Amino acid sequence: MIRFLQKGADGPPIADADLISKSFVRNRARVLTSLTLIYGFYYTCRIGFSVVKKPLIDAGVFDASQLGKIGACLLAAYSIGKLVNGSAADRVNVARFIPLGLLLSAGMNLLMGGTTVFLLACVLWFLNGLFQGVGATASVVSLTHWFTGAERGRAYGTWSAAHSIGEGITFLITAHLVSLAGWRAGFIAPGLLCIGVALGGFVVLRDRPQVYGLPSVKEWKGESGELHHLADRAEIRAAQLAVWKSPVIWVCGLSSALMYVTRYAVNNWGVLYLQEERGYSIVEAGAIVGVNTIAGFVGSVAYGFISDKLFSARRPPVTLIYGIIEVLSLVVIFFGPRDTALLTIAFMAYGFTLSGLLAVLGGLFAVDLTPKKAAGMAMGFMGFISYAGAVLQELVSGELIHAGTTIAANGSKHVDFSTAIAVWLGSSVLSMLLAATLWNAKPVD
Repeated sequence: MIRFLQKGADGPPIADADLISKSFVRNRARVLTSLTLIYGFYYTCRIGFSVVKKPLIDAGVFDASQLGKIGACLLAAYSIGKLVNGSAADRVNVARFIPLGLLLSAGMNLLMGGTTVFLLACVLWFLNGLFQGVGATASVVSLTHWFTGAERGRAYGTWSAAHSIGEGITFLITAHLVSLAGWRAGFIAPGLLCIGVALGGFVVLRDRPQVYGLPSVKEWKGESGELHHLADRAEIRAAQLAVWKSPVIWVCGLSSALMYVTRYAVNNWGVLYLQEERGYSIVEAGAIVGVNTIAGFVGSVAYGFISDKLFSARRPPVTLIYGIIEVLSLVVIFFGPRDTALLTIAFMAYGFTLSGLLAVLGGLFAVDLTPKKAAGMAMGFMGFISYAGAVLQELVSGELIHAGTTIAANGSKHVDFSTAIAVWLGSSVLSMLLAATLWNAKPVD
């Protein structure tokens, strides 16, 4: 396995400048498209759990508190997995690492579809979180191999739209399958699909440009300052250690952690909220939540282009604008009138802005602020901190929602989400304020 994941050696340099340019153009499009689609399918293997919560509760398989603990197992493991796999991604062949992680995650989904034992579900979902931690960190390393810092916002914004693809498939298609075939379909269908996607990933993804006889991307672009040799372990270790010592990275991480509280609150409990508080069916609730993923695709790509082109790759101004709109949309979602059209528009605004915030706070800004050879560690660090917030959210939300659940004399259940909503909305406000303190942070390339 170690040999299978080893970085490829530099190939014989290509001398023909025209051939080099054609190869870069072709491979960059291939890499960006492949990474976006494959990472999108990563999501289907972890958020299918969100749409099966009510069926699991109604069937008496698990209660809300247990579901919160199972979800927290994945998020805790994902936090650890991002950190460990981020460090590994700086050292391995990411073209093989990425599909391998998806293949293992798909296997955990198939097993989850066959169990009703709480402890076993916790173990399987924990393992799934570890394997899921490969996707984002290794993808960002691949992006830094093929795109320069000046292009990174656009490339990262496009790739970050992967979560909209995965969430859209889950909330629109998986939710429908669950309504037809039961909760097990929420695990088995994504598992089978992602086995095929992973096998395709081994074919279409690419290692570093130098493996194919190409120069580094910055040399090709005629930019200076690129580390074009294969960095040794000491260089990588020093760069990775610098990530942990950077105050701006820590502030960025805390802001991201708070943003992830809201992100996973809506992702993991939004369908249940719409069913219990607003009276929608699982298909209707999935469709409303799913709408935000369509807007999210546009929002993520737009963030990259706006910050790169209009603000010369400065992230804080665009982040503040997105943050204000996100908070306002959440106010409408949770406190607005019971109007489906307005609710749908609010979810679209939320998805548009959250996707941009996810792109920048979830990794882009941290990658901007660290040396390229530590991009994997920067992404892993951000994932570790961010998902610590997501874990805390899942545990707290599960307990608050469980405590707010009452059973009427006729046996019907009612859930009071008010306390949980206060936590979710407050986290978004604090995240926005913390991100604003990074206004003058300077990128490192």
